Order: sequence, then C-alpha cells, then structure tokens
Amino acid sequence: MRKDALRIVVAEDSPTARRLLVEILRADLGLTVVGEAKDGVEAVDLVQRLRPDLVTMDIQMPRMDGLDATRRIMTEVPTPVVVVSTLVERDIQTSMAALRAGALAVLQKPVGPESPDFDAESRRLRDTLKAMAEVKVVRRWPERTAPPAPPLVSTPAVSAQRPAVVALAASTGGPAALHRVLSELPADFPVPLLVVQHIALGFGPGLATWLGGAGPLPVKVAEDNEPLLPGHVYLAPDDRHLGLHGEGSVEVSRAAPVNGFRPSATWLFRSVARVHGARSLAVVLTGMGQDGLEGVRELRAAGGYVLAQDEPSSVVYGMPGVVVGAGLAHEVVPLPTIASRLLQGVRTGVPAP
Repeated sequence: MRKDALRIVVAEDSPTARRLLVEILRADLGLTVVGEAKDGVEAVDLVQRLRPDLVTMDIQMPRMDGLDATRRIMTEVPTPVVVVSTLVERDIQTSMAALRAGALAVLQKPVGPESPDFDAESRRLRDTLKAMAEVKVVRRWPERTAPPAPPLVSTPAVSAQRPAVVALAASTGGPAALHRVLSELPADFPVPLLVVQHIALGFGPGLATWLGGAGPLPVKVAEDNEPLLPGHVYLAPDDRHLGLHGEGSVEVSRAAPVNGFRPSATWLFRSVARVHGARSLAVVLTGMGQDGLEGVRELRAAGGYVLAQDEPSSVVYGMPGVVVGAGLAHEVVPLPTIASRLLQGVRTGVPAP
C-alpha cells in the first residue's frame, strides 16, 4: 500500500460480495480498504471515525439501507459516495434516489472471477472510484423553490427564435440535476427534450423510470426512428448515440464513440444543430470531463442558444466549465432557475443570431 493510496470504506451486507469487492480494490496499490460495514449504521459510524476518501455503498442492507446512509453521510460528514448496486428494479430506483441525495455515481455489482469480463469490469470499477474520489463534495443543500428568473432576453421579441427542441447533457451529478429540472417543467412544455446522461450500463431504463416520476413529462429510453412529441423526454440508450434523423424523428446510432463517449453529448448537439440550426437550445449540466464542448461549438456556430449550469450548483464543473471557459455559453445559470429559463425560452424565444 502506498502512503498516498485512496482510503475507502466498503459498505455491503453480503459477506461474499463484500469480500469480492475488497479483493478487487486491493488489487490496485493506489487503493486501500480502511473499513468494512455490513449495514448502513456501521457505514455512517466508520465514515465519521475514519474520514475515508470514498465510500462504496450497497443499497439493500439491514438496520439502515444505502439511501438513508448516504443521506446521513452527506448531511453529517460529506464524503464521496459511489453506489454499487444490482440491476434489480427496486435497487435501481433506490440507487437513483441515492444519487439525488448526494451519491456521485452508481455502478453495477462486480461479477465473479469466472466471468470473461471480470478483469475489464474490475479495472473500470477501480478507475471510476479513483475519479469520484477527486470530487469535492459539499454538505447537501436543502431543496428550495426556484426564485423567479430574470428575463431571458433583453432584445425585442421580434428578434427572438423559438427553439424547436431542447438538448441536455450531463455526467457526474446529472441525474439529480435532471430530476430537479424535470420536476419543475409543466405538462404542456411545448417541445421535445433529448438527454444524454453518462451512466453505468444497465441503469438507463431505471433512470428513465425514476426521472419519469419527477414531474408530469413522460420520460423514455429513445428508440430509433420513433416520432418526436412535444413535452416528451427521450433518454439516450445504453452505449448508443442519440440524435435526430430529421425534424420529426429520433436517431439512435451505433456509430463509433466520440472522444471515448457513447452516448456522446457532442454527437447530440451536432445532430440537433444540423437539423434545427438557430432553433436549437442546448443545456450543459454538471459533469466530469469535456464531452459536449465541440458539439456546443458547432451548435452555437449554427445560431443555436447555449445555457450552462453555474459552478456553485454543479457537483462537478467539468462539462459546463469548459463550455463557459471557451466563451460558448450565452448564459451561465444556477440549477434552481434552469427550468424557468427553458420554459421562457421555448415560449417567448431566445435572441436570434
């Protein structure tokens, strides 16, 4: 173990699953397991006493489940939490709620060494934990009613463009941000919304179900060639790009990853820009890395309008930060006002290029 190794608490009620996870982590000299918890009560206690760099959190545990343990940790001793869950529907929905409570990511429980994918999945898990441990988490803020947003445009209405579609992209912290935005949009939202959210394979359908419960807008995993309907939310499927075939239908593509991402925010923004040009409205939410930057550049060049989440309300200011840093965001908006901005933009228009 290196002196600078990341210190991890593993919370998992199954002795077999816990032992496997610990062995996977200990295979990397840059990681060390400093505590093991068999329920949420022990997890909270260990985090309070040991102050680890990260917690891996099971969901279904006795005495206190992973959701309540995450809430306690993020309220009392903010620490990066990564949920390690099964693909059982009940666990997926609780995992999504844990993301809203402050967990940074959700990963599928590792398969056993007998699987041909064991080594690759183990490396992916370790790499994800290393990345998440770098996130500077904060004590969870209370939910607030969004304050009235100032006018989106200061130019005369005659110069405004009404967007035909809203394209949103997010990564780390995105599920909770999307849940907040969708919970505040009305049932009569007049245009479709297309979403690229980076999330572990297998969790896309559960994410769609969970987001569909946020508010009145229907949310579904997108299907190739299906018609676009106003007020409907289309989520990129696992390992597929999301875009548009034309003004009226969805494109789901197996094309090569873009800068390592599939689905890719850049793919989505490029596709929307190609089809709708100046009638495109892009939103870049919290997320790690730079996915979306080049797509935003092309969307803005086509006359589209770009909103970026601001730094204080972002879990990670990577994706929106690079867009803002490149001078491509028309507006930098705190999360509590994004929904009202979107609603105003699609109803009254955004400035024409």
